Amino acid sequence: AVRVNDYLSGLFMGVGLQLVDFKIECGRLFEDETMRIVLADEISPDSCRLWDIKTRNKLDKDLFREGTGGLIEAYHEVAQRLGILTETENALATGPRLVK
Repeated sequence: AVRVNDYLSGLFMGVGLQLVDFKIECGRLFEDETMRIVLADEISPDSCRLWDIKTRNKLDKDLFREGTGGLIEAYHEVAQRLGILTETENALATGPRLVK
């Protein structure tokens, strides 16, 4: 969890977002006699609280919870900042895609 936190904090900070908190699920992966702990969950604005570093605006599902709107636009903004979605792409039309 600490390694995931360090990685995500740096990733989001690099695109102007503060990782306030997150939840993850982990699992155990067995290979012969070796057991590893692995991340077994999604990383998204649904499982993280993300705030813009400068404005403190929320860009996560708290927008839905608090009824302040703009959820799709906020998720789109996060995806654009991370380089997952370009400004010209429509996330609803293109659907999910593999990010390497």
